[in-house]
Amino acid sequence: MWMQSDRFFGYGSLVNRRTHNYRDFSAITLSGWQRVWRQTATFQRPILTIEPALGVEIDGARAAVPGGDWRALDAREHAYDRVLLEGGTPHGGLATYVIGAQKYAAPDALHPIFLSYLDVVLQGFFNEYGRDGLRRFCDTTRGWEAGIRDDRRAPQYPRHQRLTPQERALVDQEIARLGCKVLP
Repeated sequence: MWMQSDRFFGYGSLVNRRTHNYRDFSAITLSGWQRVWRQTATFQRPILTIEPALGVEIDGARAAVPGGDWRALDAREHAYDRVLLEGGTPHGGLATYVIGAQKYAAPDALHPIFLSYLDVVLQGFFNEYGRDGLRRFCDTTRGWEAGIRDDRRAPQYPRHQRLTPQERALVDQEIARLGCKVLP
């Protein structure tokens, strides 16, 4: 049974304030979870999800859903299941979106991560947490072996954003540091 919450935890593109209009928004850290790139039947690219992971902390954002009206956010996050984070944590009672195990498969070479999506996510983390936060995102996320499809010239991600030269250089440096294969 769904328990009501008026706030959510975002850990990917929702951290980028340019992709939404939620104003009651703050940066937070969540313990016991990690991000993972997962392939779904919904998209021809991996998307982010979170899963429990002892000893791991991830940065993200907490925001209120105005009036508790979840319809727009549920529509945006339609590939996910909305769940309530456990009440025993400092951030218990927050809703978040995860990909249920029945909805995903591991990313593979046929379905690399879209760079336009990664750009949006890392831009958000850089703006909220600085360069160290951008690096922490990369270090606490699994599934990079899928590789990255460079779609910057013709962005496939619907909420793509223009990066500053500094942001673009930081994203490219992280991709190189992670040893990710970049595909044309």
